[in-house]
Amino acid sequence: MRISKVYTRTGDGGQTALVGGARVSKANIRVEAYGEVDELNSALGLARSFLTDAEIDSALSAIQNDLFTVGGDLASPTEISAPRVEEAFISRLEELSDKFNSELEPLREFILPTGNSAGAALHLARAIARRAERRVVALSEEEEINSHTIVYLNRLSDLLFILARVVNQRAGAQERMTDFSKRK
Repeated sequence: MRISKVYTRTGDGGQTALVGGARVSKANIRVEAYGEVDELNSALGLARSFLTDAEIDSALSAIQNDLFTVGGDLASPTEISAPRVEEAFISRLEELSDKFNSELEPLREFILPTGNSAGAALHLARAIARRAERRVVALSEEEEINSHTIVYLNRLSDLLFILARVVNQRAGAQERMTDFSKRK
């Protein structure tokens, strides 16, 4: 399918179509959920623009493609036939987490979400992943969804935290620990 025209005017009244054709408010919780996933995907694109590490860039490219499936899954009521997040998606994230986490020293305290541009952008993407997960959980409390989407976003936020740390470590950017001793 080719998109020859970006605007359609069908959403001018505040409605949008789900996969299958049902029209809902753009403020619908399902639309909010897949909108958060779209924002996450864009944040990963931004993080990738700062990366010089081909291995991590390749992993993030695959995740960005996965996120189109996550968004489509969320935009598709369960009775609609659509590509869905499967256990294999989650397994890939766990394998990547284990692989990259093996490079890191265990944390002994909280770290500030800082570092070089790529690392800081990955920390931001992690926070967006957590927000997307919260929206998907809220959706699951109202409507039936593929529960793998929640697990996927949970694992992804963990992986993004790990990747932010790895990117910073590989670039020689020192992690900054929280300083609770200065609090009153």
